[in-house]
Amino acid sequence: MNHPARSKARSAARLAAVQALYQQHMEGTALTKLLDEFHQHRLGRAIDDDAFGDTEYADAEVPFFDDIVRGVDARHAEIDDLIAGKLAAGWSIARLDKAMLQVLRAGTYELLARADVPVAVAITEYVEVAKAFFDDGQAKFVNGILDSVAKDVRAV
Repeated sequence: MNHPARSKARSAARLAAVQALYQQHMEGTALTKLLDEFHQHRLGRAIDDDAFGDTEYADAEVPFFDDIVRGVDARHAEIDDLIAGKLAAGWSIARLDKAMLQVLRAGTYELLARADVPVAVAITEYVEVAKAFFDDGQAKFVNGILDSVAKDVRAV
């Protein structure tokens, strides 16, 4: 049974989680403060200082958002090891674009910890998140890395 409202809320949660993880990475914001800021000021709120004009965050599935952000925070080292193992020779986590790294971290967490989300759904969703920040080539990179991670962490 397809749940379009839930799908949209989860898509919004994934995008917001990547944004929250990016903020945490760049500013070192404490997890509790970060979650509170997103709950109070970002999720489902209008943004009027966006570089692309006024936009509005879609209503996000807040528990799902929280799980991704908390999960990436808690399993950071394990997630980074999985991603690093999929990078081409000569590449490291440190060389990845900071936003790209958060997309990969969130996607890897979901593949690791959210057995309720089918592999194809998780990968497709994070490819779409990547397209919000990057071109199609970078989105294909996300697809390749997450597909490879999925083969290690899930029976696909």
